[in-house]
Amino acid sequence: MVAGFEVSPEALPAGRTRFYRRDDDGRLEFTGENAIAHTPQGETVLVYTGDAFDVVGERTRTDFKIDNNQSQIEEAFEIKIRNRKKEPVQVRVAEQLYRWVNWELVDKTDEFHKIDAQNIEFRVAVLPDEEKVVKYRIRYSWR
Repeated sequence: MVAGFEVSPEALPAGRTRFYRRDDDGRLEFTGENAIAHTPQGETVLVYTGDAFDVVGERTRTDFKIDNNQSQIEEAFEIKIRNRKKEPVQVRVAEQLYRWVNWELVDKTDEFHKIDAQNIEFRVAVLPDEEKVVKYRIRYSWR
């Protein structure tokens, strides 16, 4: 799990960060720690705080086709997300589109955000004890 937040208005020195949350009794509970580098004012800090054991994801490539006559590759993916927590979660499904810079999502079950030329993400809300499936089909072309 990665926690990200904007730093403002001051810079952060390099060092250890610790994360806590309140449990059901209102007591502070340690949830993770990691080190950060020196971070300038106003920049985003990403901190790895550990793996969630009760939110599970499985990614499967379900189809792959190459068409050399059309200079295209098309492939499909299915990402299953299961929430075993007692509360709803928001899951960020990050996908790296590494095959080529010319790509198009030709089919998708959920809306996505384009991060940059080769990275997209789906934000998926999953209720307790629910499984959500994100599917998409992508076409790469090199003409």
